[in-house]
Amino acid sequence: MEIKAFRAYRFNPDIVGDNGNCAAPPYDVINDEQRERLYAQSPYNIVRIIKGKTEPGDDGDNNQYTRAAAFLNEWTQAGALKPDDTEAIYAYVQDFEIAGENYCRGGFIALGKLTEFGAGVQPHEKTLDGPKADRLKLTQATAAQFGQIFMLYDDPTKTADKIIDKIIAGPKAAVDFVDEDKVRHRLFAISDPQDIAAITEMMKSKEALIADGHHRYETALNYYRQTNNPAAQWRMMTFVNMQNAGLVVLPTHRLVGNIENFDMELLTEKLQEEFKITSFTYSSDDSKQKAKGLMFKRMQKAFQHRQSAFGIYDSSKFYFIVLTSRKKLDLLPVSNASKSLDVVILHQLILDDMLGIGEKQLAEQTNVTYIKDIGDAVDEAIRAVDSGQKQLVFFMNATRARQVKEVAAENEKMPQKSTFFYPKIFSGLTINKLS
Repeated sequence: MEIKAFRAYRFNPDIVGDNGNCAAPPYDVINDEQRERLYAQSPYNIVRIIKGKTEPGDDGDNNQYTRAAAFLNEWTQAGALKPDDTEAIYAYVQDFEIAGENYCRGGFIALGKLTEFGAGVQPHEKTLDGPKADRLKLTQATAAQFGQIFMLYDDPTKTADKIIDKIIAGPKAAVDFVDEDKVRHRLFAISDPQDIAAITEMMKSKEALIADGHHRYETALNYYRQTNNPAAQWRMMTFVNMQNAGLVVLPTHRLVGNIENFDMELLTEKLQEEFKITSFTYSSDDSKQKAKGLMFKRMQKAFQHRQSAFGIYDSSKFYFIVLTSRKKLDLLPVSNASKSLDVVILHQLILDDMLGIGEKQLAEQTNVTYIKDIGDAVDEAIRAVDSGQKQLVFFMNATRARQVKEVAAENEKMPQKSTFFYPKIFSGLTINKLS
């Protein structure tokens, strides 16, 4: 893949104070409550641009997109945003903890040359039209790139990783902050011409796989086709080596509701044709926690043995199900790589065949809510079922990074939210203007 260094616009601490307060998670994971916190965190927080508030009376001439453009212009004119003096590739390092274990994921930010899928860049998930239309309006209004596309590449020699390790051992970071999930984010400029040349040359022989940001990549392609702006053929991206020890994939669970005439007994009967089912009952809060723990223990063991398995909760019992028959699975018109994915088995054999939740329903987002497995997400999902808001929840094991690569190599796409690469790549650390 062809990449290059660039002069990023970055928040100027002389004007904004702590420039870490100006960064934000990707737009698509920010809910209304978090947006309010980000608005209060700094008058220069990038959320005002990437996910600004709508207001009564908004129209074609005055809306969240025109306000985003106004913020960008105001901040630039005031010196709150200023371009770096020289072109650079930027080392982006995130330190975090999961279940008591510490991780460090290092990658680099550069401009990647846009290509059609299959010509050096591979997607792995399906996309929706709504988010692409939203991101296109923002790009049209601002002519700038604020969020990252998270790209994976495979380099056993670890060329960039070694340079990043050298950089972070040197002078202090240009940006250094800890977010509300206790993830530490650090940004360093790699400006040495030899280091830039080494990374650029290494990437020429690499294919890149989109880990996160499919909507943003397709939007960038659409914007370039519409404008023919040469600068728009280059998109700001964060690249992480698949060999990086800090590359972590967490599961995304499925909360299911609004199924007419739902009958758990009938579902159990259907499941028994393809799966072995073990149920865990409980009679108190303590035994409920024990039942949940037994289900997840079985799931972890199945993951270690590379078995396709799920947990289910329906407000009365926890269930552990493991695939025992491949009859229906082998009939699916997809590659063996896709057939190895738990998300494909769940979506095709259970959600679609047994519950009637197919592509149309998933696109309309009427039946399935995706729950990323971080913090108390599992207990929140259980509470949603207990309260009657949802009818059941399917608990998932994580998709392996190797599986993502294998499916993409087959030119196939996974169901939405098949992967949860943690932590998220933040927006606002670097900005790329297209004019």
